Amino acid sequence: MTPRLSLETNQQQLKQLADAVSCPCIFDAPLAEHSSWQIGGPADLLLQPENADHVASVVRFANNRRIPLIVIGQGTNLLFDDAGLRGIVLKLGHNLSRIAISNHRITAEAGAWVPGLARKAMQAGLSGLEHTIGIPGTIGGLVLMNGGSQRKGIGDNVRRVWIVDPEGRLLELSREECSFSYRQSALQGTGAVVVKVELECEREQPQRIRRTMLEDLRERRCKFPRKEPNCGSVFLSTSEMHASVGPPGKIIEGAGLKGMRVGNAEVSQQHANFIVNRNGATSEDVLGLIAHIRQVVHEKIGFELCCEVRYVSPDGEILPAHRANI
Repeated sequence: MTPRLSLETNQQQLKQLADAVSCPCIFDAPLAEHSSWQIGGPADLLLQPENADHVASVVRFANNRRIPLIVIGQGTNLLFDDAGLRGIVLKLGHNLSRIAISNHRITAEAGAWVPGLARKAMQAGLSGLEHTIGIPGTIGGLVLMNGGSQRKGIGDNVRRVWIVDPEGRLLELSREECSFSYRQSALQGTGAVVVKVELECEREQPQRIRRTMLEDLRERRCKFPRKEPNCGSVFLSTSEMHASVGPPGKIIEGAGLKGMRVGNAEVSQQHANFIVNRNGATSEDVLGLIAHIRQVVHEKIGFELCCEVRYVSPDGEILPAHRANI
């Protein structure tokens, strides 16, 4: 196990990093303000890089000094612990979100907002990103997990990806090297940070693309909770599960768990694969509700639900939320 730094040493080194990297930073950053669930305690330091060099500098600094580092976009697929994070949060957002379009190809930095990127593609008459219009995240995170909707993934349109590896080197990878599969890529778990992506699309009439997007958004408004804080789909839908017993939302609803609460975390009345924060939910509430859902579903139909959402521990470990210890 990697030895932990003392609190005093950790604070001194984080101040050195903040001085060395000329990008916006916040000490004791409240992670609830950087999470769509609005849950999480303070992080020692949050940095918002403006270019790939900033990212590389932070990655090298953290790894050389064995300081925990996590990378986030809009925090739409993460559950932060109420104790916060003893380490660094690297937030890839508005400061790293430039988009360029040339012919059939779109180049986007990791912090580009996915719905905004989809709209730019539509305006340019480029098809293939319609399924992402309602996904409230950044393109870097979407590529990392091959995210999408309607059982489609962004990997279908990826041509090249630029990453910063754990040694702080900027590397270019082909689509094949990323090994995309359903909600997976070879980048996950490697410590790589996606900083830019090139997407390839097909030509289509903007009006047709727009109609498809509007239909998707209408369906989302009817199906998904929009007013209460949530992280989107909590449990992963596999092809085996979908074919035999249906998607997670249907399974959870069939188990009679709609509206089930633990503390202030509640299974959404609108869509059972969403857990909403009913004013003051804690990470312990959410993890407890996840554990209860899994237990009931397993007892009723014998299926083990696995989480799509990731839990971030106070020491920077990121793992599927059902594997968190509570």
